[in-house]
Amino acid sequence: MAGTLQPQQLMDSAVVDPDGNKIGKVGNVYLADATREPEWITVKTGLFGSKESFVPLSGANVDNDGIHVNVAKDQVSEAPRIDADGHLSSTESAELYQHYGLPMPRTAPDANAGRGKMDTSAGRGKHDMAAGRDKMDTAAGRGTQDAAMAREGRSVADAGSGTRGEEMIRSEERLNVGTEQVETGHVRLRKYVVTEEQQVTVPVSHEEVRLEREPITDARGGTGRAELGEQEQDVVLHAEKPVISKETVPVERARLNTETVTEEQTVKGEVRKEQFDLQDDAEKRKH
Repeated sequence: MAGTLQPQQLMDSAVVDPDGNKIGKVGNVYLADATREPEWITVKTGLFGSKESFVPLSGANVDNDGIHVNVAKDQVSEAPRIDADGHLSSTESAELYQHYGLPMPRTAPDANAGRGKMDTSAGRGKHDMAAGRDKMDTAAGRGTQDAAMAREGRSVADAGSGTRGEEMIRSEERLNVGTEQVETGHVRLRKYVVTEEQQVTVPVSHEEVRLEREPITDARGGTGRAELGEQEQDVVLHAEKPVISKETVPVERARLNTETVTEEQTVKGEVRKEQFDLQDDAEKRKH
């Protein structure tokens, strides 16, 4: 861990893994038995931060966006479930170090040697992680912690003035409306043959026989000697008649095109949201 960090610097800080994923917020800080320096932190995860997982501070550093640790978010999620009751036993510590693949640190021969008081900023009380709050130095006006309890791995609570509870985040669903292109149908263009009748007026001509008579006034106008007898003459008459023939000619061209038409549609859906409800048992007892 780069530099020596004070527990109060770590409280409620965001915890970020090497890939930049936010793991959660710091819930408690656990001190090493031998060095009395922060060794473990618990990270609030799960809904409303109800779950706390232990994260090692080995190789960690503090930046503007929080504490950058050297373990992945998935490792934290899969860490052994250990109750954050203020103290880590040697067995629990070994289990955590084994999970994260870290070597166990060397501890001092006498865990009780070198105990001292851990002072915070002036005017701010410190918490005894094992037995609660005890006023150790009233003359100086400053509360102190029992460093021995801290060396045994007890968590460090919030050192600020007043009591600060765990955060609860209210969430709600929101409608995100977008569009997607879907197939709505098929359109086909086809042609087929129908039969209909047409009437066309066509001019036609024909020959008719007309008898032309011309009187003969001069005997010399005859062609020869006149004889009595029967004679006939055959004349061929002609006439035109309609003749029907058909041919196929192009008359029209058609094709299918598409165009985009934009219109407005109103959509609706149900969303859920959480509400806060404050229940004060003390107020109920007053009534």
